[in-house]
Amino acid sequence: MVVVAHADDAEFGCSGTVAQLIRKGWEVTYVLCTDGSKGSDDLDMTQEKLSAIRHDEQIAAGGILGLKAVEFLDYPDSFLEPSLDLRRDIARMIRKHKPEVLICNSPTRDLSNSTYIGHPDHMAAAEAALSAVYPTARDRLTYPELLEEGFEPHKVAEVWVMYGGDAANHVVELEEQDLEKSISALKAHFSQVPQETADRMREWKTRNGEAHGVGPAETYKLFKLG
Repeated sequence: MVVVAHADDAEFGCSGTVAQLIRKGWEVTYVLCTDGSKGSDDLDMTQEKLSAIRHDEQIAAGGILGLKAVEFLDYPDSFLEPSLDLRRDIARMIRKHKPEVLICNSPTRDLSNSTYIGHPDHMAAAEAALSAVYPTARDRLTYPELLEEGFEPHKVAEVWVMYGGDAANHVVELEEQDLEKSISALKAHFSQVPQETADRMREWKTRNGEAHGVGPAETYKLFKLG
């Protein structure tokens, strides 16, 4: 399961890994926390129209990758908080789909990059996802309404936090077919991603891999949960 804030977040961060895992027989579900209703400079665009566009784009990207499912929680874009409600809703998805591995963004702001300061929605989604993994999805007595809905507790075995740089301890080297599928999935988000940005994906993933002595790669901070 991949839990992120917006449509296209997973395509930027982990879609090569997702493509590889699906090719190897894994089932992968995306959980999108927001409705994607804010990211446009078009003066004629409305929140409702943009949200519908971004839902369609994510479904299309999921089709390219071969996702099992895409779940939309539809919290308001740009206002996401790691609230108890969001934690419960992600825990519901974990109990529903029972993933062995959960992938998410980092819940902390990285100030090492001089061109990007991070989106607050990304951090909020990550914090809520980690809190949903432990202890919420595991504990029977937390959110008893989930039990009433038929969602039994589930323990996630591993968490992979999208993480660049030397601190990463899990490197997924991408084969060409995985990288190509990742780029194609990113291009499906045409309302957000210019062609030249998608075309630079190979450069970014190559740089990521070089830091670890491999080819194009996506890197993570991996936690094996007891």
